[in-house]
Amino acid sequence: MNSELGRISVEEFKQAGKAPLVLVLDNVRSQHNIGSAFRTCDAFRVGRICLCGISATPPTPEIHKAALGAEFSVDWAHFDTALEAVTALRSEGYTIVSVEQTEYSTLLQDFRPDPEKRYALVFGNEVKGVAQEVADASDLCLEIPQYGTKHSLNVSVSVGIVLWNIILNNFR
Repeated sequence: MNSELGRISVEEFKQAGKAPLVLVLDNVRSQHNIGSAFRTCDAFRVGRICLCGISATPPTPEIHKAALGAEFSVDWAHFDTALEAVTALRSEGYTIVSVEQTEYSTLLQDFRPDPEKRYALVFGNEVKGVAQEVADASDLCLEIPQYGTKHSLNVSVSVGIVLWNIILNNFR
């Protein structure tokens, strides 16, 4: 039972303080990845997800299967494009951070967010990554260091790694 585990209710989550972060999913095609992002945002008290382009929106059985109900606790909005989402978030005062490998990306472990700022973290399509126009519109790009033969991670894994690192090292 949730009360035995010390978990809060959806209503308590809605009222609780949130990390100064918003997730932006740029054309994420897998509903399981979207559901996983909801669940991870719930775990780290990220209060909002922007679903962009072809990213599916709740309610769907596939999102619910991975989210386990987190689609009810974490607020969300849909935008036609991720560029529209980051433009809107910038107007709300968010610093835009794309999680993407670029020539000038900052390694995740070197990123030190300003505790006085709010950040929108953009995660891209499973094959194409963050759209170039969105990466270009970002204030910075973060890269998860990788040491094997592959140079990418599943988007839901990337969401978990980045949120855990930022929350643990900066907002606790």
